[in-house]
Amino acid sequence: MAEELIPVNIVIADRTYRIKTNPSDEEVVRKTVKLINDKIIEFKTNFAGKDMQDYIAMVIIWYATQNTNTENNSLSNQSITEVLQKMESQIDKII
Repeated sequence: MAEELIPVNIVIADRTYRIKTNPSDEEVVRKTVKLINDKIIEFKTNFAGKDMQDYIAMVIIWYATQNTNTENNSLSNQSITEVLQKMESQIDKII
């Protein structure tokens, strides 16, 4: 049986949004919202004089880039693991 969605109030950039999520995902949603708000504060500190839409755009670009880097790192780690396994197999044949 699927979990029932629960309503959750989140605040991003001083705006409140009411979303529905699975209870098991609520913690991830809240951590993500905290990360977003922390990044907005960081960009406000580093780039004074912009408006909130600029900061949100910066966070979106940062977040998308982080996801891309994570995916690339996963692929790199997988490739490294495959190479190491092949090397181990070749060493086992020699011994």
